Parts: sequence; structure tokens; C-alpha cells
Amino acid sequence: MKKIISTPNAPQAIGPYSQAVVAGNLIFISGQVPIDPETGKLIINDITAQTEQVMKNLEAILTEAGCSFENVVKTTCLLSDISNFKAMNEVYGKYFPKNPPARAAFAVKDLPLGALVEIEAVAVK
Repeated sequence: MKKIISTPNAPQAIGPYSQAVVAGNLIFISGQVPIDPETGKLIINDITAQTEQVMKNLEAILTEAGCSFENVVKTTCLLSDISNFKAMNEVYGKYFPKNPPARAAFAVKDLPLGALVEIEAVAVK
């Protein structure tokens, strides 16, 4: 059985998907783009600021699911330009100061709404 996680503290889905789904003791968090949940708009076109917003969105969903970044076991980071990897990584690393999760990072052609970064996560309760 699955349970849907939704919080107003993260952007609402921009398509037919849930912010997160709990299945057993796993939480699958949909890819988050740098939308400010208060305005519903993509934040400024800066990889550092966008990554910070993405991480805040992930944190809000994790909190709603009763978890934290310590529960995250896997992430996938999507970048519109691989040259942004270093700057994204610096922000990302602040949220995983010890025992970081497994991760994959890819450059892709385009991301929703013209975002520079999107990150999805899997956590364990």
C-alpha cells in the first residue's frame, strides 16, 4: 500500500505526480526544481540559489514525511549544464555533511520551466 505525501511548504506538482510517495519504509521524492512555494515561480537564474531552493523543497517534503536528510539513501541530480556541477555540489554538500547518500548526477538537454537543476531523492524511515 502507498501513502501520498504533500505539503504546502514545497511547490505543488506541475503535472500528474505526487511530491512524494511512501511505500513500506521507503519515501520516493519526486524531482524538485527551484520553485519558491510561496510564489509558485522559478527563482533567479543562478545555480547556487537554485540548488539552495531545491534542497529547501526536498527538506520540506522530508519533514512532512517525518524524516530528514539523514534518512536519504539515494539522490539523482539533473543539471542543464555540467559546468554547474561544482557549484551545485558545494550547496548539496552542506545538506549531507556526513554519511552522504549514494548519488548519480547527469547533464540533460532541458529541465522543466528552464531550471538549471532538479534533484530527486529516496529516503528510508
